[in-house]
Amino acid sequence: MRRRLAAAAALILLTACAPPPEPQRAPAGESSFVYVKNTDIVTEWDPSRSYSNEIIAFQNVYETLTLWNPVTKKSAPRLATSWRSSADGRTWTFSLRPGVSFHTGRPLDGEAVKASIERTMKAKTGASYIWDAVSSIRAEGPLTVTFSLKYPVPLDLVASAGYAAYIYDTKAAPDLGKWFGQGRDAGSGPYTVTKWNKGKEDELTLSAYDGYWGGWGRPHYNAVKYRAVPDPERAYRMLQRGEASFVDRLDPRLFARATAAPGLRTSDRPSFTTAVMLFNTAAGPMKDIRVRKAVQKAIDYRGLVKALKGSVQPATGVVPEGLLGHVPDRVPKQDLATATRLLQQAGYGPGGRPLRLRLTYGEGEADEQVLARRLRATLAPLNITLQATGMPWNEQWELGKKRGQDIFVMYWWPDYADGYSYFGQVFHSASPPVLNLSYLNDQHLDAMLDTVPELTVTDKPAAQRTYEQATTRVIDQRAAAALPWVVKSRRAYLGGVQGYDDNPAYPDVVFVYDLRPSG
Repeated sequence: MRRRLAAAAALILLTACAPPPEPQRAPAGESSFVYVKNTDIVTEWDPSRSYSNEIIAFQNVYETLTLWNPVTKKSAPRLATSWRSSADGRTWTFSLRPGVSFHTGRPLDGEAVKASIERTMKAKTGASYIWDAVSSIRAEGPLTVTFSLKYPVPLDLVASAGYAAYIYDTKAAPDLGKWFGQGRDAGSGPYTVTKWNKGKEDELTLSAYDGYWGGWGRPHYNAVKYRAVPDPERAYRMLQRGEASFVDRLDPRLFARATAAPGLRTSDRPSFTTAVMLFNTAAGPMKDIRVRKAVQKAIDYRGLVKALKGSVQPATGVVPEGLLGHVPDRVPKQDLATATRLLQQAGYGPGGRPLRLRLTYGEGEADEQVLARRLRATLAPLNITLQATGMPWNEQWELGKKRGQDIFVMYWWPDYADGYSYFGQVFHSASPPVLNLSYLNDQHLDAMLDTVPELTVTDKPAAQRTYEQATTRVIDQRAAAALPWVVKSRRAYLGGVQGYDDNPAYPDVVFVYDLRPSG
């Protein structure tokens, strides 16, 4: 799962000699919002490099210049109150919100925004690519920042990204990377880090930042606690007992129970999160494109959607519906006859050499486990033995970077609400591999993808055509992946939680400050 799914750097261990700083006074009361997730929470503490599960916490600790609004499908104010672009789309000016301070106590101003984004750009890792179009940043007064671009991009949309768009205090410490790695934060959001128990169930606790610009006059949760519970049954029991406030994903059976349970509420909405099966194009038996295409054809796409009982919907192409780049009417279908023929051409299949494939998926992901089990049963008559292993994300990702599997199953969602996020990191050539876990090295595809950011601003129909060509290249011509479904976000939470709304651009994120505790 990328960030259920991914990060871009090794985690620096928390040391006993440098505990997180004490937060400023939190609002009165003892209300805590307890978020239960099936994986580890924090993979990377540095907001310039963060590219994993910690998004669910970081979006409550850090803020971005803008925020994507799922109703208007446009960027909305956050740290920036307004913005404008030049006629050619190469100059963007943002007006900043006054009276904002970092958790370190320093003011958030134009120079801080400039320093923050420049440091993220310099990191050249994670999602820092979102700023590739930026040639320079100028702080024109304390509350004005101007970006000059090498080519037009929708910078207001880029500035709303779930990763690499965080604004943070670069003066928090001389060695900022080490300082972050000790479980500290330098954000401006409503909550600040107070406790991190690496590898423990009660992994992370945030407390309200008293100096938050939004104020605390209305009822709010004064703490947010993140717990890592891989067992979905136990997570659901915790919710029933009131030990948890929110569970981010339930299998169909548990979701049906939650829907009918007194005292619980549920949310069921389409998402931008796609299940991706990345095939090893560089080594092992799947280096042979005939084997990759055979596995593509063997997958029972319709049966999987049916088995997952409403929790997913068919994927069409690479980019999900609702974003530029979506290709409708490309629903994949099972074709066992073609799969058999391709395997036999490669020397495998019934009557040929036996084939053994290794598949990895996210530990605790019940739907990915269904995929693995059903695919194993489908492949067995084709003389293929599938070894499927559920792994904690960090371990799975490390193995993937070493090309240690034939099929890498993960979830992918956009870095910002744009189709490029589905191609740029997963299928663009990358050496060493970070998130290109199919190890695809296709210069023709790269050249196509490199034109998309500018076309998105200057010629949307041409951008759409390019996405369609890239989709054909990845799925049909190179057979680098299969996309079995798009997730429907199925949440369950306590009835007393008021104000929850799912935003598909920030998967699994609960913006806790916006909630109202009651009951």
